[in-house]
Formats: sequence, C-alpha cells, structure tokens
Amino acid sequence: MPPPSDAASVRSRIEVVPTGAALGAELRGVDLRDIDDRDFAVIHRAWINHLVLLFRDQTLDDDALLGFSRRFGALDQAPIQENGRRFVDGYPEIYVVSNVIENGVAIGSLGAGEAVWHTDMSYLEDPPKASMLYALEVPPTGGNTGFSSMYRAYETLPQSLRQRITGLRVKHDGTYNSGGYVRQGITPTDDPVAAPGTFHPLVCTHPDSGRRGLYLGRRRNAYIEGLPLAESEALLDEIWTYATRDELTWYNTWRVGDLVLWDNRCTMHRRDPFDPGARRIMHRTQVKGETRPRA
Repeated sequence: MPPPSDAASVRSRIEVVPTGAALGAELRGVDLRDIDDRDFAVIHRAWINHLVLLFRDQTLDDDALLGFSRRFGALDQAPIQENGRRFVDGYPEIYVVSNVIENGVAIGSLGAGEAVWHTDMSYLEDPPKASMLYALEVPPTGGNTGFSSMYRAYETLPQSLRQRITGLRVKHDGTYNSGGYVRQGITPTDDPVAAPGTFHPLVCTHPDSGRRGLYLGRRRNAYIEGLPLAESEALLDEIWTYATRDELTWYNTWRVGDLVLWDNRCTMHRRDPFDPGARRIMHRTQVKGETRPRA
C-alpha cells in the first residue's frame, strides 16, 4: 500500500521538508502549542509517510507537551528509572532522559553513554506506537539521535533471508534498557532463552501504512522462538547487519527547542555518547499502541 501524499500540506501553514535520507522530515511553520485539526491532519500524514518528524524552535512547557502528545492517542505512564524515580512530579506520563545529577541523585535516565539501537518498550505485550522527545538542554557536541527505517531494512534483505524469517517470532528482552542498565525490579541475566521478555513477529505489517517491516526491539538477549540458541544468535546477527546500515539512517543533531516524534512500529533509534560533564535534559512521552504488533 503506497503512503498517503503530503500534497495537503500546501493547504496548511505547515511545510513538510524531507531529510533526503531513508526516513525523516522537518515540519516548518508550526507552533505545537497552537494547532488545529487541519494542521494535525498534515502532521499525522507526514508522520505516516516519513516515520520520524522534527519540529524545531518549540517553546513547550509540560502541559503543552502532553497536549500535543495526546493528539495521537492515550499516553503510557513513564517507566521506573534505574534510580527508582518514575516521572516529572505531577506529570506521570513524562519520562526524563538526562545525565544531570542533583543533590547526588540522577534526575533522569540513560546517563551520558551510548544508547544502542532499539525500539521503545518493545518487551511489553502492547508496546507504544509513538514516542516524542523534547530538548530542554543539550551538550555542545555529541548526544545525537539516529533513526533507522525498518521498512527499508526488510525491503532490502536478500530474498532468501526474507523467506527464511517469515512467520518467525523474536523475544524482546525486558532485562536491560537501551543504556545497558538493568530495569527496575528485574534480576539480571544474559541467557537469551531464560531472559524475561515478550515474543513478537519478526516481520510486522504496519496498521496504518500497510507496509511490512522488521520489528527487532534490541539485540541484547533477543532470541528467535523455537531455534537452538546458536542458530538464533547467528540469524539475528545476520539480520542486524542489514538493519543498521548507514544508508537506512538519519541523525538529528539536537538544538534546544527541538521536538522529535517517531513511529516505534517501523523504526529503531540510538544515541551517540557525549561528555558526562555537559548537561543534557530531555522530556519524553509515549503514545499507547492501539494494536499489538502483527505479522
């Protein structure tokens, strides 16, 4: 099924500017504090077409961030962070991504190291369909976020590999988050067969676009159902070499006021490390999935 056209954007104040990469577009001429239904229709169409959207120069407080996020559906509550904290006080849907330490306690999650390729919260039975990250403070260099198209990853697999993985399910690990930290309340293990998690189809059909793509989650502790561990590891390694190729990616170099929205059902993302002495504070929301990943 071909994606819908962006042509309607000419009837709106919003300009949709594709990145020229495998995915992503910048939307210009929009203040996310003040959008009407016509504006939102353009934004939603661009999101389905381009998978990742960048809105620069926004001035959002937490209420405005939640207001825009809820345009896409009901929101998940923020997961518990490594330090036991959960969310912004008074805003249980807002997750803090930060390396900042205040009074000896981290105010957020994921530190300053690399965040490996992953799909948000995919270890849940009903993962979020969308994530939004809003930049409050950014380091002078580093901390860039990359996105990879799982449509293109699937479409460019060798035909023999596509046939081999059709109908298989992969376990999405619930032990570690993308920064390598053990999730709150989990006993760590590095045995992919025994690790906690949820099985999802390895190849999924997007409920809005109708396109098929890989649904990988993250590499650590992943396991393909029914295969001997060595065979599962070898097959996953092969798939991941295709899914993270540079030609499938686009990176955002963050500026204060950037909001990035992405589709968890057809992308993966990662973060570059940055100087731990620099400050980086992001607020994230996630929109509940309306349907479970399906083949």
